[in-house]
Order: sequence, then C-alpha cells, then structure tokens
Amino acid sequence: MNTKGKLVSVIFVGGLLSLTAPPAHAHHAFSAEFDAEQPIELKGVVTKLELVNPHSWLYLDVKQTDGSAKNWGFEFGAPFSLKQKGITKASLPVGSEVTIQGYRAKNGKDFGYAVTTVLSDGRSVKTGGAQDAPDAQAQGKGQAQ
Repeated sequence: MNTKGKLVSVIFVGGLLSLTAPPAHAHHAFSAEFDAEQPIELKGVVTKLELVNPHSWLYLDVKQTDGSAKNWGFEFGAPFSLKQKGITKASLPVGSEVTIQGYRAKNGKDFGYAVTTVLSDGRSVKTGGAQDAPDAQAQGKGQAQ
C-alpha cells in the first residue's frame, strides 16, 4: 500500500472512531452554582417536576411570612438515578407537600440543590446527584425566605 492509500485509510478509520465515541456534554460541579455555606430547609407545594438529563428539577411554592408564595426550583439528580430510588412523576404530583434539605444557589436567586427530599408520605429520599455536594444533614439547617 502506498503512502496516499495509508493516509486515506487512517483518515477513514479515524472518522469511524469519531462516530462511535460518546458525545461530550457540558457538566458543572456542585460548587460552581451552589453555596455549601448556605444550607436551607424549605417546605412547599409541588408545582412542577422535570425529569430531564443531566439534572432533574423540582419546583415548589414556598409560603412566605406575609402569606404570599414564592416559587423555588431545586436541582435533583439524573432521572434514572431518581427512578431507582422510587422518584417518579407519580411520587411527586403537583399539589403535594414536600420538604427539601439542601443548599442555596450562589447567585441568591430562588434556586437550590436538593440533597434530601421528604415526600408527602413521609419517605426521605436522597435526591441530589452531584459527587462533590456536601450532606445537608452534616452542615446543619438554615431557613431561606
């Protein structure tokens, strides 16, 4: 085989390999968005559950001291991991009351990272998926309003 033929073969094989490689997805660490120094525990009513990759999201209305509701969003782990733990749309229906233990977003907005979720039936489930996230129980609990 001549040099030109070898070059074409190498390019062809390289192209095939690139087609079989898994796609790279951008991913962030817990510490990029959430503050380990701001643990929170909030109770609220589920308004929406998004079971999407790479992170699922739960939204809930949290009652404020003045009686109004503020909608919070909490990052959960991947849908497959949540399903293995028994979390589905049926276990977190709109209108159900839950308690979230986790950490507040660094930007101060009404978002957080959910380490543990206590469902309306009393089950406590580890719902976070970040490998570098601290345990909310170990950090103590804070309140956010």
